Amino acid sequence: MPEPPYNPHQHGPESEPEPVPAPAAGPGQAPSGRSRRRRRGIYLLPNLFTTAALFAGFYAVLSANAGRYEAAALAIFAAMLLDGFDGRIARMTNTQTDFGAEFDSLSDMVAFGVAPALVAYEWALGGLGKLGWLAAFVYTAGAALRLARFNTQIGIADKRYFQGLPSPAAAAIIAASVWIGVDNGIAGASVSLLVALFTAGAGLLMVSNFRYQSFKLLDLNGQVPFMVMVVVMLGFALVVLDPPIVLFLLFLAYALSGPVLTLVQRRRRRGRRRREPAPGRS
Repeated sequence: MPEPPYNPHQHGPESEPEPVPAPAAGPGQAPSGRSRRRRRGIYLLPNLFTTAALFAGFYAVLSANAGRYEAAALAIFAAMLLDGFDGRIARMTNTQTDFGAEFDSLSDMVAFGVAPALVAYEWALGGLGKLGWLAAFVYTAGAALRLARFNTQIGIADKRYFQGLPSPAAAAIIAASVWIGVDNGIAGASVSLLVALFTAGAGLLMVSNFRYQSFKLLDLNGQVPFMVMVVVMLGFALVVLDPPIVLFLLFLAYALSGPVLTLVQRRRRRGRRRREPAPGRS
């Protein structure tokens, strides 16, 4: 039987197609996915602080389960300090990565979303039954939604403001209230309704559209008047005088500043619209 004519475009069972080289990227184009080399490894320094903040939140949960509520509140405040350092260190050392941003969000969810709700539930909300765990869940869900919304607005939102109460500030309100109760010998069951109000209210403020000052544009390297240093020194003295009460009032005032700032800005915009001449009128 005669063999069929040879076809150079037909591959046999053991032949492999020749690899097609990827087109070269132009001067203004990024390299293709095959030629792009994946970066292996992570930066250690900023992620160390993120891991420490995660551990502090985990320790707060363990301390609350063991009945050591003051240690749990202090652990949440320690997580706040560590969370403030990791982002600044990443920007200062130019080690910002997508991995670090995602890791920081997961750490914030544990330290400022789960831990404060569980600490409040163990200390005061457990005796309220369904109302207690509902208030704790509202807070936890609010923190999760707040972090998800923040991640989707990176690069497009106004850096001067936060949309919704930041989760560390909400966690500080819960932790400081627990700290005040333990420090003054107040039983959590006697103030359970008040704690439920603070917990659920903080959760709702996190998912609100109120604008809060972010202080990200604050220039810490620039020169300031001498009186600013005097005010900072007095602020430290007030915190040392009675830390739980001063911190509670400080973060509560920040939580209330969002609705006030939003209403003031809306009134200013309405006033400017009224003063502007209508189109078509001279």
